[in-house]
Amino acid sequence: MDEVKNNILDAKDFAFKLREMVTLLEQRTRNAKIQEYLYRHVASSSIPKQLLCLALRLAHEHSTNAAARRQLPSPELVPALVDDSYFHFVLASDNVLAASVVANSLVQNSLRPEKVVLHVITDEKTYSPMQAWFSLHPLSPAIIEVKALQHFDWFAKGKVPVLEAMEKDQRVRSRFRGGSSAIVENNSEKPHIIAAKLQTLSPKYNSVMNHIRIHLPEVINFQKCYANISFIQSLQCLVSTFLFLQLFPSLNKVVFLDDDIVVQADLSPLWDIDMNGKVNGAVETCRGEDKFVMSKRLENYLNFSHPMIAENFNPNECAWAYGMNIFDLEAWRKTNISLTYHHWVEEVITNINHIVFKQNVTILSIQ
Repeated sequence: MDEVKNNILDAKDFAFKLREMVTLLEQRTRNAKIQEYLYRHVASSSIPKQLLCLALRLAHEHSTNAAARRQLPSPELVPALVDDSYFHFVLASDNVLAASVVANSLVQNSLRPEKVVLHVITDEKTYSPMQAWFSLHPLSPAIIEVKALQHFDWFAKGKVPVLEAMEKDQRVRSRFRGGSSAIVENNSEKPHIIAAKLQTLSPKYNSVMNHIRIHLPEVINFQKCYANISFIQSLQCLVSTFLFLQLFPSLNKVVFLDDDIVVQADLSPLWDIDMNGKVNGAVETCRGEDKFVMSKRLENYLNFSHPMIAENFNPNECAWAYGMNIFDLEAWRKTNISLTYHHWVEEVITNINHIVFKQNVTILSIQ
């Protein structure tokens, strides 16, 4: 300003210099935001030493301590696993500590803990630590079952569409093998988009546990999931209930809990909800309070320039919150959802580059 007052700079030069200063400050602000997001990503994706040591200690305990290998549940309680008079909850997780938090909060807030049955499903790697934890820290009078996916015959012997989709998805996911450095070096992206892309690199989204509980898009003739829901929501429902039916062929209703929630109330009233023949009950959400999470509208995940997408789906449709879903498996068995599911999974796999992935693999983190 002094230079302008002293006629050292004319208005044009002043405007040019001011623009340079503003651009420099904007760039510094952008770099600071991206650095914050990168540090946040590293902190959230890394495994703290204490947690790693916990899993290793539990695995050792499982191999050396008979008490850590005891049958869950005890033989006299096994009939409750298929008894529909109990409240059956499903938790799919490969994180022992997270599963413990969900289980403890569920039982502590239940008004009838003796009627709670929690089915914990994990992967082969985490099975020993998970069983050791719940064997050594029982939640009586609630009933806890711990199983690895590999314990199910249908998983070990047959083709699993979810796993086939995961394998074929690798060619799309490989675009981001450059890791976080490749993402943050993109100067054309807005900081919040970079933050969302960093989230997709989380190991959680590459875990089979994430894929067996939630997934892709709705089918046009799909009438039994929640009315007026989107393509993505319905295939979420398809995959989840398809797997639940194979996991729990004798149960009529289950509640799925994600491993990043804390139960704060008694959930037994969920069994009193009249779902009117629908398969899935969930809370619709378009955007949470987390500013780092991209909007959950379809326009952010599907390529609406593709005719098949544009003709059948609404870009403003919202996804649902999958932290807690209730599934009516009896209603599911009355439908032909499994055929519809297979059709759409194959459709998505065939056209995966053109239809689903508008921006990286964020769709998998949300769905």
